[in-house]
Amino acid sequence: MMKETVPSWRKSIQAQIGRTFGSAGLQSVCKNYAWCATGEQPAAKPAPQGRLSLAQHAAAGGVLGGAGNGTESRRDGTRETSVFGWVPHPFALLWRKGGRATVSALVLLLGLAACSGEKPTTPSAPETVSGIALFTAQRTTVPDYVEATGTVRAAQSAQLSSQVMGVITRVNVHEGDRVWRGEVLITIEAAQQRSAYDSANAGLTASQQTIAAADADYALAESTMKRYQMLYDKKSVSPQEFDEVKTKLAAARARRDAAHAGHVQAEAAVSEANTAVGFTKIRAPFDGLIVAKLADAGAMAAPGVPLLIVEDPSRFRLEAQVDESQIGAVRLGETVPVVLDSLGQQTIAGKIVQIVPMADPASRTFTVKIELPANPQIRSGLFGRARFARGERESILVPQTALLHRGQLDAVYVVGKDEIASLRYVTLGKPSANDVEVLSGLENGERIVAQPGERELGGKQIGAK
Repeated sequence: MMKETVPSWRKSIQAQIGRTFGSAGLQSVCKNYAWCATGEQPAAKPAPQGRLSLAQHAAAGGVLGGAGNGTESRRDGTRETSVFGWVPHPFALLWRKGGRATVSALVLLLGLAACSGEKPTTPSAPETVSGIALFTAQRTTVPDYVEATGTVRAAQSAQLSSQVMGVITRVNVHEGDRVWRGEVLITIEAAQQRSAYDSANAGLTASQQTIAAADADYALAESTMKRYQMLYDKKSVSPQEFDEVKTKLAAARARRDAAHAGHVQAEAAVSEANTAVGFTKIRAPFDGLIVAKLADAGAMAAPGVPLLIVEDPSRFRLEAQVDESQIGAVRLGETVPVVLDSLGQQTIAGKIVQIVPMADPASRTFTVKIELPANPQIRSGLFGRARFARGERESILVPQTALLHRGQLDAVYVVGKDEIASLRYVTLGKPSANDVEVLSGLENGERIVAQPGERELGGKQIGAK
């Protein structure tokens, strides 16, 4: 017999067998296999010469080895190779005695024995965070309104383009420059227009000479007619001669009138040519600010192609788009609150000055123009929101400081009856100055952390102020 130190796991299994099958079962195991706390291990018995058949193995209560791992059933004096692999021989005995249910129980006991040395852990108490301000959500009456978004535009704005075609020779302004009415902003090459002006001036001079000649001919014809009239009265000239002189007078009068008409036409041509020359200089239509420069020197100007945009910076309007189903809340002349994102949460008072009577067939919205007060920070193109009141309704409001933002989601810390805080996601509605409406995720009377900041409070016990 060999003496060996008994492993602790073997002692644990021995104790589990005793508690499960009683002292008789434990003594049977120890008697037959000398496998108890003594540490004695019997000598191995010679193995049988042949292997058991499947039927014999089952009749003997043996354990079948797995074909996949090369195990087999043998009857020896120390261990029995089985589906348990390394399991000692007493387990095989118990398989024969009690069947599969017994072995399953022993496997469970083995697991319990392996863990028997560990003490059960007691859950730790949650961390307590004190000095936290809480807010109780209450349903309250809030104003109901229609919110419409829009773009700020100047009340007076103009796109400047050329009325003649030509090459731009000079641009005198840039974006942001203040301009005054009549100031020259762009100059276009005017050679062709000046040539036409000179030609018109020459025609005017020629018409003046024509008038002088026509007037002289008419004066001569008129004096001749007077002399012939006297002779005709004295019967000194024949009627034929008198009619010829009379006809010459009428022709001279016609030439004189034609010369005068030609002079008027020549003057008009000069004026037209002068105007064409003036078109080569693009001037400011009113006092304003250059907000867009669309061409530079050397570019070709053509009628209808915008070159500059100028607007009056003293008057701006918010052009809001209101859905056709909500246009009934808009009333002409009413003062409404307007919020421009560029000004933060500052609310300014605007006045509805125009409601475009035709709806946009694409978006089914009406354009509402709201006059804004003078403010040097307002610029055209800004985004704004206007609110049109339509009554009252009930809602839950919470402070904006209580909100936590997780990507595209919003959440609050809700404190339960056990004073433990938990993170809860909510759906928000319309914001106000310091509060925001909660549409879902929060019930009336629930408590939330008013100012969580960047602290992680989930699962912690809250000590309120």
